[in-house]
Amino acid sequence: MTGQISAPPALGAQRARTDAVIGDPPGVGGFARDVRLYTDPQRRPTMAGSRRLCEAEVAQVDGLMMDYPLTVPYLLDRAARYFPGVEVVSRRPDRSVARSSYADVYRRTRQLAGGMVRLGVSRGDRVATLGWNHTRHLEAYFGVPLMGGVLHTLNPRLSTEDLAYVVNDAGDSVLLVDDVLLPVLERLRNRVTLNHVVVWTNGTRPPAGMIDYEELVASEPGEFAPPLDEHEAACMCYTSGTTGRPKGVVYSHRAIVLHSLASAMTDGLAIGQREVLCPVVPMFHVNGWGLPYTATLVGCKQVLPGPHLDPKSLLDLYVAEGVTVAAGVPTIWLGILEALDKEPDRWQLGPVRMVVGGSAAPESLIRGFDRHGLQVVHAWGMTEMTPLGTVSWLKRSLEGLPEDQRYAYRAKQGLPAPLVDTRIMGMAGEAPWDGQAMGELEVRGPWVASGYYHAPDQAGKWSADGWFRTGDVATIDAEGYVKITDRTKDLVKSGGEWISSVDLENALMGHPAVAEAAVIAAKHPRWDERPVAVVVFKTGASATPEELRAFLEPRFPKFWLPDRFVFTPQIPQTAAGKFQKTTLRHQYGGVLMDQPTPEDP
Repeated sequence: MTGQISAPPALGAQRARTDAVIGDPPGVGGFARDVRLYTDPQRRPTMAGSRRLCEAEVAQVDGLMMDYPLTVPYLLDRAARYFPGVEVVSRRPDRSVARSSYADVYRRTRQLAGGMVRLGVSRGDRVATLGWNHTRHLEAYFGVPLMGGVLHTLNPRLSTEDLAYVVNDAGDSVLLVDDVLLPVLERLRNRVTLNHVVVWTNGTRPPAGMIDYEELVASEPGEFAPPLDEHEAACMCYTSGTTGRPKGVVYSHRAIVLHSLASAMTDGLAIGQREVLCPVVPMFHVNGWGLPYTATLVGCKQVLPGPHLDPKSLLDLYVAEGVTVAAGVPTIWLGILEALDKEPDRWQLGPVRMVVGGSAAPESLIRGFDRHGLQVVHAWGMTEMTPLGTVSWLKRSLEGLPEDQRYAYRAKQGLPAPLVDTRIMGMAGEAPWDGQAMGELEVRGPWVASGYYHAPDQAGKWSADGWFRTGDVATIDAEGYVKITDRTKDLVKSGGEWISSVDLENALMGHPAVAEAAVIAAKHPRWDERPVAVVVFKTGASATPEELRAFLEPRFPKFWLPDRFVFTPQIPQTAAGKFQKTTLRHQYGGVLMDQPTPEDP
């Protein structure tokens, strides 16, 4: 900034009045001073008059700081300048490993930006990707925003109908697609209109009418540095559409840079240059939780696992590449924990820290990895939050608590990330921070969405004073830790009481025989709704409903205990890896309605 003072022409006198209020001696700081204000007793303000000067006469003083734009290309510029030789590793579909560096990514990103311009992409145009985690996808993360385009990551696990909807709603003009995902594209071809399709090939030729990615970037000189505004859109994602159509969230350059800084902090996700990061969370899930941007900002080694996300493939990769930080949804970590329990000596892992998000991490999962000397860090966020909202690190003052209490804190969603505010809103207003009062969690911050793309009808998701209504039911305790108890649509409302399906699920998954558990609200002839638990057993294990009920009894009030247990080989999941409770409610929502004599729960 240029350090202007918003004042009338009598600049010196106005500045001197400011000095009189704050008590500084005249002549300090290089500003003109009206010394007479101090030397003339008739003009010197009294203490009583100082407040009036503050309120009515003192001019605002602008800071003398540079107006440096916070834009996505800076993140890669820094990595290429200071850490050019640091590796970016990808595992291909054939399981071979490709090695690149930040210097390579920097050069090819600029070539991609030039290639996009040659294809007719203009500033603000949306460029979609349909791909797994690999280096060329990382190039798109930076290359598209670099030339002023908007990166739009597509989730191949969405239904064909939802995928077509988000492509059309976003107005995507170009698609970058993995050759192994071309069958997904084929299902969309008659439903969408794309100007160009560019294929990330792996030893194959793209189909007729499509462009080979390597040929596109090879023909560009790699010199591209247009000016960008930090408030411009850099990328966009759509919610998973668990309630209604998916909704578009558009992220600015500024939001991504600030989010990356907070994510890298020690009390964020603690990602520094010495880490080796493997984002198991796909790059089509809220920009891989922003981790590719954060890792690039700090210049750490990135290990991108491609399409092979089974426990053994991931563990082999962690050992081979020396991974120190990984991130993914609980279902990924539950599978890895089961593999480690079966063969504890097979993988010689170093001190790996695992960030768990997407849905609640059961306390049993945290304890289980501790047995193997591996640390689980519980985090929470949303598509609308870029996505980081909270992280559950123990405060220093809590480290001396008994073990069970420490685990209880670690299983909570945690403290808000720096620059994120949280509050709980109940029917009577803001709820107290007592760890008991439940209400809807609301958030605000510089990387929280202010609206949905093309969805003015969704304005009700924001409060009158500008907070985002998350749809999560939560508590906040006296230490400020957030605990998500449920989604508003998943709460079991039984006889006027609220029952947390999440708490029951996490407890059930602590049973030694249970691999996965989802709890739904089933209709009940007397209590309106009652909990029903859908359970998947671990391989070779089993338990009776009576045994599971007895396991839960010490932990919950009697009326919380499920009325029925349904055993199934698999629980359906959403495109984001969460339990698909809408399907479960459709399947089992009526199983209690044939009860002849309802009993008191």
